[in-house]
Amino acid sequence: MAVLGAVAFMAQLDFFVVNVALDGIGQSFPGTSVASVSWILSAYAIVFAAVLVPAGRIADHWGRKKMLLSGVALFTLTSAVAAAAPSLGVLVGARALQAVGAAMIVPTSLGLLYPSFPKRQHTLVVGLWAGVGAIAASAGPPVGGLLVTLDWRWIFLINVPVGIATLVAGALLLLPEVRQPRGAAVPDAASALALLLAVSLLVLATVQGPGWGWTDLRTVALFAAAALAAAATVERTLRAKAPVIEKQLFIGRQFTAATAALFLFSVGFAIVLLSTALFMQEVWHFSPLRAGVSIAPAPLTSIAFAMNAGPIQHRFGRTAPAVTGTLAMALAAGYWIAAVHTTPDYWGGMFPGLILVGLAGGLTQAPLFAAAGTLAPGRATTGSAVLNMSRQIGSAVGVALLVALTPQATTTGFDHAWSVQAGAGIAAAGALLALRPRHTP
Repeated sequence: MAVLGAVAFMAQLDFFVVNVALDGIGQSFPGTSVASVSWILSAYAIVFAAVLVPAGRIADHWGRKKMLLSGVALFTLTSAVAAAAPSLGVLVGARALQAVGAAMIVPTSLGLLYPSFPKRQHTLVVGLWAGVGAIAASAGPPVGGLLVTLDWRWIFLINVPVGIATLVAGALLLLPEVRQPRGAAVPDAASALALLLAVSLLVLATVQGPGWGWTDLRTVALFAAAALAAAATVERTLRAKAPVIEKQLFIGRQFTAATAALFLFSVGFAIVLLSTALFMQEVWHFSPLRAGVSIAPAPLTSIAFAMNAGPIQHRFGRTAPAVTGTLAMALAAGYWIAAVHTTPDYWGGMFPGLILVGLAGGLTQAPLFAAAGTLAPGRATTGSAVLNMSRQIGSAVGVALLVALTPQATTTGFDHAWSVQAGAGIAAAGALLALRPRHTP
């Protein structure tokens, strides 16, 4: 549990930890534009989302332990390269390769949990694993704020000892090897390529849309190409012998509901994570360290609920905690719209909403990721990858919407973003209720 939790935390933290460091990174490379520096985030988001499902499918065929170890090694090496990057181009390239390693780690770490523990403990360990992801997302800005006070390079350098320790002391000794039986069909290359193109083009269009303009020919062309690639992916899913996303994954209502709800929840949660840090720095003029520490109540609250994810699910099932969490995120947005103004008021304005956000992260993500446990054992890693892909695409959409709605740092712009956050939370709750299983044991 410690090994798999540590590598999942490390891989997911790096998606969020860089947000508060962009200004410092830009100052290290004079002459670079804000748009160029933003590719440190965009490259990671695009590659991570695009590679997740192919990596999970290959892991089931090639071996989950082998894929995990390879991913940790790649992630550790590219973290060292990013920390020592002499130019912005090298840093962006290292981030793209780092995202490949993260995509190899995250779904595979969940796929290895199931064979490592007896079935009676699956709800507990998957809840803990998903809680780790929620904590990583919430802890990104505070951790980034603390590390950037030393030097932004520490954000990447800190991964190196964690990765080496995981390889030597944990993964090489403790984890079982799990793969499909010999003779199993190799994943269809055409469907993998179509999915890779669909996700990468969709995320690229979403990331670039605010800067280029949503009606710009380049943006429209990317969305159109993404739609064609998505149609090809669906066609291969329905007709290929071994598609990269098997249609059997969506036979169960729980997995389908979790996939839809994770996308919607992630749209709102990405707005939460970036908007709070930006608002406190750009409107209230907090330092990166102060903003990071101010966000800390959210991950601390997430930890409290994530640690009890198993008992909560045993007592209330999967749907009720997840719905409560999504509505808590919506309620946080409504509170901020009413209570947060230009004049700094952390305890009366920002703090209560952060507690609600922590409640949302701790309650929602664990039961949604646990939906991978409703699949056949051989599909657990691929199912986890689909759920993670849904989350990453949602996060990219949320960030793009925030950027589009807040071209200037004004309370009006942030109010509009928080309105979208509230709508995403309510829509996620609606998806969970509409697709909940008709009969719950």
